[in-house]
This record gives sequence, C-alpha cells and structure tokens, in this order.
Amino acid sequence: MTARIDAKGRGTTSVTAPMAGMVVAVHVEVGRRVEAGDALCTTETMKCESTILAVEPGWVTEVPNVGTTVDAGAPLLRLSSVPPVRPSLPWSPESVIELLRSPSCVLPEAASGTFVEHELCDGVLVPSQRPPGRHDAGVVVGTVRHRLTGHPDGLERVLILGDPGRSMGAVAERECRLIIGAIELAAARNLSIEWVAVSAGARIAWDSGTENMDWCAAVARHIVHFTQSGHAINVIVAGVNVGAQSYWNALATMLWHTAGVLIMVAGQAMVLTGRRALALSGGGHHDGETDIGGYAEVMGPNGEAHHVVPDLPSAYRLLFDHLALCQPRADGSPPRACTVDDADRSITGDSYDGPGGFADIGEILDQRHNPSRKRAFAIRPVMSALIDRDAERLERWPDQHGGHPAVVWDTRLGGWPVSLIGVESQPVIDTSVPGHPLRAAGTLYPQASRKIARAINAASGRRGVVVLANLAGFDGSAESMAGRQLEYGAEIARAVVNFRGPIVIVVIGRFHGGAYVVFSRHLNPSVSVLALEGTYVSVIGGDAAAGVVFSGEVRRAVDAELASDPSGHRHDAESRHRADVARRFDTIHSVDRAAEVGSVDEIVAPAALRPAIIDRLDRWVWTTPPPLRGTT
Repeated sequence: MTARIDAKGRGTTSVTAPMAGMVVAVHVEVGRRVEAGDALCTTETMKCESTILAVEPGWVTEVPNVGTTVDAGAPLLRLSSVPPVRPSLPWSPESVIELLRSPSCVLPEAASGTFVEHELCDGVLVPSQRPPGRHDAGVVVGTVRHRLTGHPDGLERVLILGDPGRSMGAVAERECRLIIGAIELAAARNLSIEWVAVSAGARIAWDSGTENMDWCAAVARHIVHFTQSGHAINVIVAGVNVGAQSYWNALATMLWHTAGVLIMVAGQAMVLTGRRALALSGGGHHDGETDIGGYAEVMGPNGEAHHVVPDLPSAYRLLFDHLALCQPRADGSPPRACTVDDADRSITGDSYDGPGGFADIGEILDQRHNPSRKRAFAIRPVMSALIDRDAERLERWPDQHGGHPAVVWDTRLGGWPVSLIGVESQPVIDTSVPGHPLRAAGTLYPQASRKIARAINAASGRRGVVVLANLAGFDGSAESMAGRQLEYGAEIARAVVNFRGPIVIVVIGRFHGGAYVVFSRHLNPSVSVLALEGTYVSVIGGDAAAGVVFSGEVRRAVDAELASDPSGHRHDAESRHRADVARRFDTIHSVDRAAEVGSVDEIVAPAALRPAIIDRLDRWVWTTPPPLRGTT
C-alpha cells in the first residue's frame, strides 16, 4: 500500500496487488467506509485465491472491475482519509448528518443537534455501535434532535436518509426492513419522520425480483397506517426519486389526510419510470427526469410538491421553520412562541400599495371607504398586516395551477402557529389555462378549493386555522363543474367537520352561498365566526337576488313605472329598480341580522381585528389529543 496527499490536502492510500493475477471478487463499493482488516477484493493467481485486506481505515474511492488482470504492485483500490466528494451526487448520508449536527449555517437558533444512528437487532431498531459510514444498506436511519422556536426542550424526530452512493438508493428487503423499523419506532415514541429521499426504486438484479416489490408494498402499508393515525412524514426530495420512492412520497404527503410537507430541491424529480426505460417501453422521449417529474414542469403546477428550494441546506432551513410551526410538542399542544408584536396592535395603519386605490389596510376594511365591499384589493397585504411581525411565513403550494385565488400561509398570530388562508379579492388572470381567462375576485375555483381543503386537513390537531373570508361563493361554470368543483368544495366541508382545534372565520367583505356553508359554525363547534362592521353575510348577494330570485318584483316595478310614464326607457328603469331591490336585500340581510340569528359570533371594528382573532385562539384549550386511529 502506498500513501500520498492529493491536491485538496486529503490523505489517500493506494492498495496494490501483492502478485500478478486476476480480480475474481470485489467486496466493497465506492463510498463505503472500511476499517483495518476488512476484506476489499479477491485475486486469483495460478488457481490460488488471495483476499486483500485493508491495513487502515478509510473511504473507498476507487475499485477494480471483476475480471481485471493486474501485475504485481499494480493499484487495485484507493482509500481516502475523508468521505469522498462525489461530483455526480449532491450529498451523502454522512454530509447530511454533519449538517444536522452543526446546522448553525442553516438555522442559528438550532446551533447544535444530535444524531443517533440505529440498526436492526432482532427486527427492532436500536442505537448502532458501528463507526460512521459503515452502514450496509441503501438507507441510513436514526433519531435526530434540535431546539427550535416553540420547542425549547428540543424536538426529536426519526430520520431516514437514502444513500445515492449505493446503487442510487435502490431498495430491497434490507432497506425496506430498516424503513419499516423507522416507522414503527416513530409510532411507538410519537415522533414525526423526516425523509431525505433519493432512490432508484425497487432493486433490479439477477438474484432478486418480485420480492423486492412485495417489500416496497409492505412499506406502503406502514406509511398509510402511520399517517392515518395522525403522524407526519416530512419529505425532502434531494435527488431523483423513481418508482416505489415516488409512491412513498405521495402516500406520505399528497393524500387528503396527510399532515407532512414535501420539499423539492430544484433540478430533482419524482418519476415512476426513468426517462430511458420510459423511452424503451414506448412512453416517449424526454430530455431528462425533470421533464417527467420536476418541480417547475410537473410537481409544482399539479400541487403535489409543496415547496421548492435551491439546495439541501435551504431545504433544511425551510423544514426547520415548518417543524417550528407545524409539529406539536410532546404533550400534543401547538408550539406557541414568544413574540415581540403587540397582541392588541391595530392593522388599520399599515400602508397598502395595490389595486383598488386604497391608501392603507384600514381603508380596505372600513365601511366608510368601502361600503359596498366590492372594490378590488390584494389579499396578501392584509395577511401580512395581520400576522406577527416576527413570525415565520411559509406559503404552501404557491405554484399550483388554478390554485392561485387561494393563499395558504403557515405562520403565527399572537405567537400561536396557525394556517392563515386568504382568497384573492382582485380579478386574476389564470395563466395555467389556455386562453388565460380572467378569474373573478372572491370566488372559489376547483383547484383553490382543493388547496384550502388540504391546508385545513394538514393543520388538524396541530394548529389553528384562520380564514379571511371575502367570498361570493363557488364558481359554477361548466368549466369548473367539469374540473371537479363539487368534489373539491365538499372536501372543504369534510375537512372542517373533522378538524381538531380552533377555526376562526373572519368576514372581511362578502360571505355568500356555498362558500358560507362549507365554513359554517354548524359543521363543527370549534368554528367561530367574526365579521367586520358593515360586511355582508347572506345566502346570496343582493345583485344576484335582484336579478334571479326577485326578478318578478323588479319587472312589476318597471311595468308600473312605464305605465305611469310611457316616455321612460325600460332599460334604465330596470337598472334602477334592480339596484334598489339589491340594496334593500343587502340592507335586510346584513351582518347585524346574521349576528342576531347566531350565524356570526361577534362583530368587530377593523382596529380590533387582530386582538379579536388572537383572543379566540387564546380561548381554545388544547387538551391531550384523542387516541390515534389505526396502528402500524
């Protein structure tokens, strides 16, 4: 063996052949750590085999091919004193573990962390005694802990790391047993799971076949039971995910009941079949996996990925914020944090620069400046004014095609973690649809309904939900009905019925029709409804009532006017009387009437909006959650 220092200052060792011969077996692979005495490869000389052993520890950086003939003293393998840099791979399990142990560059308040690798012993995961990098499977599992905002005692999770250096993380029985063990450990200790995912899917080899897919199915069953019992799996797609891994990601984060988040690193993808195999099977030619399942091309627009980040450290920065907001403490309560923002602060003085000609947020919300509640405005400035000044703000599904009228932020109010939901109150051009149609303000379209239902489900039992309601109703066009409007609208109602925790509906404009029904107090006693002074809450808006329900009354008034004054114009008369009926209807079916009949809990002034919402959150008593459904 010969040693040298490479250009980057790392010690490397060349393992040489003791005699001329042929390599008949290689016992290690690139990226694996070996200890002194470990078997590296076997050579054969004159029908006599010799096994080459490592004389010092290190990481394998180069191996020979079986069948290679070598002369005495010729290099066989190379070892490095540090983990190898893999140009084609953005990370290794060891680098992720190092990041989590010293994450100060990612999250200063989590300046140090702990990681304990686990291995299987009699089918149960236990802390591992082997040195780092000595794992013998395509995944590494363990427990990790950090102190995060809202978690002063530290937040422990179960970690699953795919290993891109081992057949691109292909999985078979060994890997699946480890993953199942990780899920069972998380369930037994009431922990969430975070999964840094890269995998080529079920292993394809000469010596194994369908049994690998059976093991993948066993993992799928455990994921379903785990998530249906109320636990969360958070996934970082940090490499190309193929086949089984993509389905595992979907089971963990994309179904209606799941609470976990899916973060994609830019340039990575989730696919069922790799592009070359897809082309060979007649599935068409693609330039890369991102064309099939990348964030920008597919997963962001279809809403299956929640966030995108440029690299792995950024993914963990976002994940730490998500955990700080969305992962309950050990006692099941939300991770409330201290805030420097005054709970009694009025949001009316916050400046506003957007459509509608308003100078500040107060003018948007005040009936003196917006008496009809029909002037267009952007919803995000209102949301920004409402939340804590020092709060995290994570927007879910920001690039979902058709979902842009609904805005979902995971953030804080009065230190309480909440999912804040707003509906765009200005007409929006939908660039995701051919022809780029203009979408009406305050209207729920199918994909916006889908986004809202998923947000409510994800928050259930973990944090409150606050909905800023300026909603004329659901869009009932043929296009929306064909786009599953009824199904997705019904999913909102189901999410509200099943919700555990406080839901605060805040009427900031108009609140009519089916949109009112799916957020009604009668769906769930945990729903409270606040309404600003001068807003409108009714079955239907006055304009629609005058044009449809009371059209006969309008027609009779027009006929009477023209009979007394034949010189009048019918069109002008219809416009006046329709406006009069609409005005009278809105006056009768005011927010005050809604409060009188119990549809609204409290009418508040704009200046009192923030403290009123925080008061509702403060009133909620978080108790130990009910027994979890299902088992793993």
